[in-house]
Amino acid sequence: MGQSHTAFRFSAGRRVIGGVRRWITAAAGALALTAGLVTAGPPAAAAGLTQVTGFGTNPGNLSMYTYAPDGLPAGAPLVLALHGCTQNAQDYYAHSGWPELADAYGFALVFPQTSSANNANSCFNWFESGDSGRGQGEALSLRQMVDKALSLYGGDSRRVHITGLSAGGAMTANMLAAYPDVFAGGSIASGLPARCASSVSAAYTCMYSPPDRSPAQWGDLVRSAAPAGTASWPRVAIWQGTADTTVVPANAGELRDQWTNVWGLGQTPSRTESLGAGTSRSVYDDSSGRPAVEVYSVSGMAHGLAVDPGSGPGQCGSTGTYYLDTVCSSYHTARFWGLDGDEGTGALPAPTGLTVARTTDSAVFLSWQAVDGAASYVVHRDGTRVGTTASASYTDSGLATGTTYRYSVAAVDAAGAAGRVSSAVSATTTGFTPTCHTASNYDHTVAGRAYQSGGSTFAKGSNQAMGLWNTFTRRTLKQTAPDYYVVDDTGCPA
Repeated sequence: MGQSHTAFRFSAGRRVIGGVRRWITAAAGALALTAGLVTAGPPAAAAGLTQVTGFGTNPGNLSMYTYAPDGLPAGAPLVLALHGCTQNAQDYYAHSGWPELADAYGFALVFPQTSSANNANSCFNWFESGDSGRGQGEALSLRQMVDKALSLYGGDSRRVHITGLSAGGAMTANMLAAYPDVFAGGSIASGLPARCASSVSAAYTCMYSPPDRSPAQWGDLVRSAAPAGTASWPRVAIWQGTADTTVVPANAGELRDQWTNVWGLGQTPSRTESLGAGTSRSVYDDSSGRPAVEVYSVSGMAHGLAVDPGSGPGQCGSTGTYYLDTVCSSYHTARFWGLDGDEGTGALPAPTGLTVARTTDSAVFLSWQAVDGAASYVVHRDGTRVGTTASASYTDSGLATGTTYRYSVAAVDAAGAAGRVSSAVSATTTGFTPTCHTASNYDHTVAGRAYQSGGSTFAKGSNQAMGLWNTFTRRTLKQTAPDYYVVDDTGCPA
């Protein structure tokens, strides 16, 4: 499955690959070619990616590529990132934003890769039971990659995560179901519920008109795929564009039903938040108040992975085919998993009563209830650790005026392990940051910074005279408050 209704392009005949028989249909291939979707050419390991061989018996005939930041310490997390149809490991490495986050937060990456030898459209075979069940085919190859990467980088087996786009997302869901003992968390982007299909025809049905099963029925599919007696489940993020016509948005609802049921939760979110760029996040907390399932809905986004190119806070990734400029899903997923520096692996509970005591133009004053057994506390601003304190209060200074920030806190035990993260609170600093604008008098009026009267121009708010209303007279205005501008041609930079 993947980036178009031509998700399963096959060549005629019947093949045997890695001991797994696959039916391959020529008609779907013709449809793909008609749509202009040409299978990606043979990939090569590009700068930054390292191909790893000899990672096991590899019954799924996959390739393994890795990326690790320089100086990665032992005990770091590990993330598997699965590409979509017509893509490859290098494509996902270049656009998804995961390498930037690995550099920032310190974790290793594995980019598994399938090929046209397995599937003529280079899709992971999520709809083949022989490739998506525990101990079989591609699923086992992916499991073997985990073991190899943990050995190579000395990673923490408790902090292994998996994510994927489209067909990679569907395979991610199946891996979370088959290996809940391996993965601490997963993220399914434009994907489908675990075990939704076991044939090509059923795959198309799932993509366009997913079965309307009850939450318990969806949950049973996961429980039956997992080892008997499984009681601990991965935390799951679900990403979906509302304008996706390849994997229809109803799949996100079925995924939510499936994983909330697995967690023993209802389908009413604990809270819903806006992330901007038309993106909402619905959070389903577990019994301890920690997010277990999160559903991200991106308004107006078609089929693909949400990225947000740039170097600002929360930005990552780059645009490309099926990499769509909205918000950076990889950044928000990494924070959901705790890869930003606080996985919550310690035993201490989340601090309660986090409160914004007061704010100034450049500082926020926080306080919370002390946690028994806490040696210290870590404070996060907008998902990034900004400080530690031994007391149940913290002052965050050096902030921009008139700006909103979001804070959370975790208690740290004597061994240095951070516990669960508190619920977040928002704080807005006071004041207003002046801005300067140099333009013609005509352009100032068009932008709403000034107005014209009787052929002359006046600054909005201060009503200071600016000269004739034309495109030749240029002035600099400084905004000192909302809708208030003063003339400042000498001291305000252009």
